[in-house]
Amino acid sequence: MPANVPEGGIWLSTRPADMRKSFDGLAALVRNELGGDVVSGGWFVFADRRRTMMKIIGFGPGGCWIWSQRLEQGLFAVPFGPRGAAAPLSRTDLQALLDGVDFAAVRRRKRYARPRVAGPGKISGIR
Repeated sequence: MPANVPEGGIWLSTRPADMRKSFDGLAALVRNELGGDVVSGGWFVFADRRRTMMKIIGFGPGGCWIWSQRLEQGLFAVPFGPRGAAAPLSRTDLQALLDGVDFAAVRRRKRYARPRVAGPGKISGIR
């Protein structure tokens, strides 16, 4: 899995996906069900109905890529929900999900979050 954090964020589909889909099929799910765009720079994470396989689709400098993982034992703790919903994930959340951590059983402690700063050439907070 690429080591950098994507500019467009990491998004987990809360609806099971057909793992027979490849580049075009997953890109269509991103566009039609999640309302996103693969070329936005984000990573889009999908799991199958049985929660034993996961695919991540993203777009890099060389084009579109897919990363997949299939479990030989156990399940991914993917929280399935309404159709077309996507849950934002941090890099840490994604790694925990891939490592088998169940978010329902985890209690999050308060952490410092650096305030967001406007991008280059933008002034934030001034009208």
